[in-house]
Amino acid sequence: MKYKHIIIIFILGFILIVLGALFKILHWQFASELLTVGTFLKIISAILLIWKLLTNKNYKDILNQ
Repeated sequence: MKYKHIIIIFILGFILIVLGALFKILHWQFASELLTVGTFLKIISAILLIWKLLTNKNYKDILNQ
């Protein structure tokens, strides 16, 4: 999995959390579900990013790319 895919998953989770917060403020349905799915997506993307960094041979040079 490329870094691009992990970043896309993270951004999608962030968008779902913002939408869930908006739904919660407006008292619309499915607010809790959006917040839950968004949080899980951000957790999964963080785990994938950490795993990708630790399994990369040049993990010290990632920030210099």
